[in-house]
Amino acid sequence: RYEPTWGSLDARPLPAWFDEAKFGVFIHWGVFSVPSFGSEWFWWYWQKEKREPYVKFMDTNYPPGFSYEDFGPMFTAEFFDANQWADVLKASGAKYVVLTSKHHEGFTLWGSKYSWNWNAVDVGPKRDLVAELAASIRNRTDLHFGLYHSLFEWFNPLFLEDATNAFKTRKFPTSKSLPELYEIVTKYQPEIIWSDGDGNAPDTYWNSTGFLAWLYNDSPVRDTVVTNDRWGAGSICAHGGFYTCSDRYNPGHLLPRKWENCMSIDRRSWGFRRDARLCDYLAIEDLVQQLAETVSCGGNLLMNIGPTHDGRIAVVFEERLRQVGAWLEVNGEAIYGTKPWRAQNDTATPGVWYTFSPKEGQVNAIFLNWPVSGVLELGEPRAKLGETQVKLAGYKELLKWVALGEKGMVIALPQLTPQQLPCQWGWTLKLTDVN
Repeated sequence: RYEPTWGSLDARPLPAWFDEAKFGVFIHWGVFSVPSFGSEWFWWYWQKEKREPYVKFMDTNYPPGFSYEDFGPMFTAEFFDANQWADVLKASGAKYVVLTSKHHEGFTLWGSKYSWNWNAVDVGPKRDLVAELAASIRNRTDLHFGLYHSLFEWFNPLFLEDATNAFKTRKFPTSKSLPELYEIVTKYQPEIIWSDGDGNAPDTYWNSTGFLAWLYNDSPVRDTVVTNDRWGAGSICAHGGFYTCSDRYNPGHLLPRKWENCMSIDRRSWGFRRDARLCDYLAIEDLVQQLAETVSCGGNLLMNIGPTHDGRIAVVFEERLRQVGAWLEVNGEAIYGTKPWRAQNDTATPGVWYTFSPKEGQVNAIFLNWPVSGVLELGEPRAKLGETQVKLAGYKELLKWVALGEKGMVIALPQLTPQQLPCQWGWTLKLTDVN
């Protein structure tokens, strides 16, 4: 049994499915999807920091005295079709999904009995959105279902009172945050608890170790659940299950512990923005690069989309997800279930990232640029004449190659028209019998 101490909890082995999965989709959805302007931190920027664009947006478009709470009934979700979401998520090639059950605004996407009149069953859609998505994911896909949950809430009076008392009092976690966590685990049995938002309070205030000990020992998901590292000030990148370290974290080298790169297709926001422009969205080439870099360094990629207030996945997000799925159809062997190789990227040619498939005993070299010359030089593999074989993922014939002394090789790529290429953005060489 795990003790409620970091020493004991940090020693828990991470359930194997998470490292094998490699790729998940993050979904930021909530009342912030109604103004859908600037950022999901809309309420904070408007009311607390009084940032000029936000104040001006409200003054121009809403009547005097309009409060953030007034957005609640406008979060309608009339087009939300959990089955359609599940089908898009499945088509993306993702192996898990993480939905914001509650962001820092405190609005819960399920009918929480600890969030009276500020939840999706009492206000807005009048539906349990968490239950609907969980059911569709489990009925229609093999994705693991996960939930994001914010520990703190910007404007909750109980939290503000505790903060004023320098967190010597614990009214908020005992009456709100912790009961909610037990509630979502018991009710929805998520296989990921993605915690966030410590409000600068230590993990002792949140009783994070007590909750995690219960989660790992006695909860209905004790054997399969994975958690991140955001359990109180000072715990990020130091304690918990896998490390996130920061948003859009991509170290570019191996880490001693399992980590995740959570990033957003919209460079500027996690929630949906009506004011976004095409150039604000990462292109599929960027996403393939992020995936290759992240996985080669031992990480998982958690790619975020922000649905609209009425429950749609905007077509730009759907397109990106389906493009990643199409790429994984061809190159998935170089991603799923792989381990980092002795070299993460190539020394001779930039934009080449390595992974290792233990079952096949094969080294995968993912290259992001098709060389004009038609030959690709790799500085890392040690090829052996008569033994080493090179294949291009999605192409039948073996490729010809020459060794460059002790280490390195030059590979002749097939001469293909753009239509004949196995995929459009990033390609995989499968190398067997290289040292």
